[in-house]
Amino acid sequence: MAFVNWARNQSGTPAEVRSPSSAEDVVRAVRDAAASGRRLRMVGTGHSFTGVALTDGIMLRPGALTGIRTWADDRVTVLAGTPLRVLNELLARRGLALANMGDITEQTVAGAIQTGTHGTGRDSGGLADQVTELELVLADGTVATALPGEDLFDAARVGLGALGVLTAVTLRVEPAFLLHNRRRRLPLGDILGTLDELTTANEHLDFFWLPHTDACLVKTNNRSPGPASPPGAFRRWLDTVFLENTLFGAACALGARLPALIPRINQLSAAALGDSESVDASYRAFTARRDVRFLEMEYAVPRDRLAQALRETRDLVERMDWKITFPVEVRVTPPSDAWLSTAYGRPSAYVACHLYRPTPNPAYFEGVEDIMTRLDGRPHWGKLHTRDAAYLAKVYPRFTDFVALRDRLDPGRLFANAYLDTVLGA
Repeated sequence: MAFVNWARNQSGTPAEVRSPSSAEDVVRAVRDAAASGRRLRMVGTGHSFTGVALTDGIMLRPGALTGIRTWADDRVTVLAGTPLRVLNELLARRGLALANMGDITEQTVAGAIQTGTHGTGRDSGGLADQVTELELVLADGTVATALPGEDLFDAARVGLGALGVLTAVTLRVEPAFLLHNRRRRLPLGDILGTLDELTTANEHLDFFWLPHTDACLVKTNNRSPGPASPPGAFRRWLDTVFLENTLFGAACALGARLPALIPRINQLSAAALGDSESVDASYRAFTARRDVRFLEMEYAVPRDRLAQALRETRDLVERMDWKITFPVEVRVTPPSDAWLSTAYGRPSAYVACHLYRPTPNPAYFEGVEDIMTRLDGRPHWGKLHTRDAAYLAKVYPRFTDFVALRDRLDPGRLFANAYLDTVLGA
């Protein structure tokens, strides 16, 4: 059975597909793979744009490895295949929440953590920074528990599936809280001049620049004592379904047929941007709906180089006269101590470039990638890039330590695939 990712740009046909429902099932699959000389990978829901999940051996589909194993007031142990949207709902029923999260909730817990999924936060980092314990099956078929203070813990939180198969994750949680969400239009020039103030003043800052315009949609989320005032049903449908997906998808399709219209389309989109405010449950304020299929490349740069990265990206698009429909998204995070986190050891800013799936433009990604790598950028592990182990070893201080740990835990490369051969070395 062929595997195809969400963006439909990665596919492969494994020799065998299994659906484990327990750590014991994963152990059996790992031992069978080793005995038969095959490789093994566990996929999530296919939201990575890279080939990180592909295998020609045994593919594990974790649809049955879901649910909550244990609850506590400040932490929860969740099985690795649980989708984030399900976890959010289960936590909400208990009056609990994650401190921070990304805007896509279709990923599995394990898949999101292993590829370094992050949201945006002044003080709170990505999912890997909320992990307090990991359970994983190693290449020798043993079940290991990784705890803070151990090398395996700091390496495997963003482990790319290269160190073992995650079967359960313990996450730090807190009492459910409300976020005051504010959306407003600001000129890119104003944002570039006030980046420090914007990041300092807001717990969660996320903004989108529309190419061919000077307009940005700025979204901020800050904790609120309430009362809740969520968008009404019609407003939520208008924003998240019609405007951000149906109408935007139609604009992308029109631009694909008539690229010369894209600057005008973006100008009209910019003119339609309006201000709005709401107070809602955190997991609803953090997340968004994404129906229009796209390709994405994202780099993390040192936060003090964000303005330069954006100016050079804007100038490049104008100079090359590329017609880009999708906005460029910007987020920030504090330093992380997970070895392969894109935010390891430094406050980071993320610049994400998107392309409408039916109209790929490799030159756009290549040009932006040149900018980001000159600024010591680190590519998101689940998004398109062309970096290899030689480059990554220069921008990750613990890269060599990670590779050494991998050599010790998986010397036969049971968990390898072509993507890992490139980014970690064969």
